[in-house]
Amino acid sequence: MRRTFLVVCLLFTGSLSAATAGSKIVVAHRGASGYLPEHTLEAKTLAFAQGADYLEQDVVMTSDDQLVVLHDLTLERMTDVATLYPSRARADGSFYVIDFTLAELRSLHVSEGKQLRGGKEVPVFPGRFPINSGNFRIHTLQEELQLIAGLRQSSGRSVGIYPELKSPWFHHQHHKDIATATLTVLRDYGYDSKDDPIYLQSFDYNELKRVHDEVLPALGMQLKLVQLIAENDWQETFEQNAQGQWVNYQYDWMHTEAGMQQLARIADGVGPGFTMLVSTTAADAKPTPTPFTAWAHAAGMQIHPYTFRSDAGQLPAWAGSFDELLEFFLFDVGVDGVFTDYPDKAVQFLQQHAAR
Repeated sequence: MRRTFLVVCLLFTGSLSAATAGSKIVVAHRGASGYLPEHTLEAKTLAFAQGADYLEQDVVMTSDDQLVVLHDLTLERMTDVATLYPSRARADGSFYVIDFTLAELRSLHVSEGKQLRGGKEVPVFPGRFPINSGNFRIHTLQEELQLIAGLRQSSGRSVGIYPELKSPWFHHQHHKDIATATLTVLRDYGYDSKDDPIYLQSFDYNELKRVHDEVLPALGMQLKLVQLIAENDWQETFEQNAQGQWVNYQYDWMHTEAGMQQLARIADGVGPGFTMLVSTTAADAKPTPTPFTAWAHAAGMQIHPYTFRSDAGQLPAWAGSFDELLEFFLFDVGVDGVFTDYPDKAVQFLQQHAAR
């Protein structure tokens, strides 16, 4: 374990999870990603210390069938891949995880998220950890599960996991079954029933249904499943049509009462973007909750929207503070938990709310 871990672990003393303070949960979105580069072991350790109830893991496969924890299918936003492997980009200019071995990925340095602007690398979130700084690395799903088990033993506090199967349709195009591979690892680490502290999520409805109907039964497992919901124009998910062509998936049917009832046949929860749960008349006017949350609850599902950020420019115009944003969605809209880059702030908010 690196020295960074030991410093962060000093924060364990007196930590209290959001669930301890009430029934709402806090999911650390890619770890404590508001403070440290996302999906690094350091960011997960900090989120644990800050009292998050669940830690998120986005899972992607390598060319040699290893499972790594990384949000993107590509590497350029978070690593120095273009410097170390300049000739490995595809025709679209991106460097794909699936084209690299685990050993090659381990040679990369992970950075705070960056983008090119005017030919220069600039941070996606300017106030966060400096880009291209530190000694952060890509790790496997197994290594993260080992870290969580170790923190549980050394601190005496449990934390749940919230893995996402990243773009199963893309992995199928490359003849890889990311669902079976991920579930096998989860089972090996003791996550095999709905009583375990785990939600398994995906934007890919067709794959989530396959997981429910085929993969889990074949492995002798039962897990809580969550359907993530995207906007159609994000082109988050593709599926094959009757002619075998890969076409953009349409999520409209999920925004209905009947859609919630259909999802409840396979899923235990839904994960929409938080703006999908409200309607607005003006950018600076407080929104009105739609029936979405009530439909999900009536169907027996939890609802855990994404992503709550307190960075400059990330709050809606109507929200005077991060606490006001959380208050509205957790208690006016009535969601069951939130994905946030700042788990400490959400945990503190819920503790203070419970103490009122």
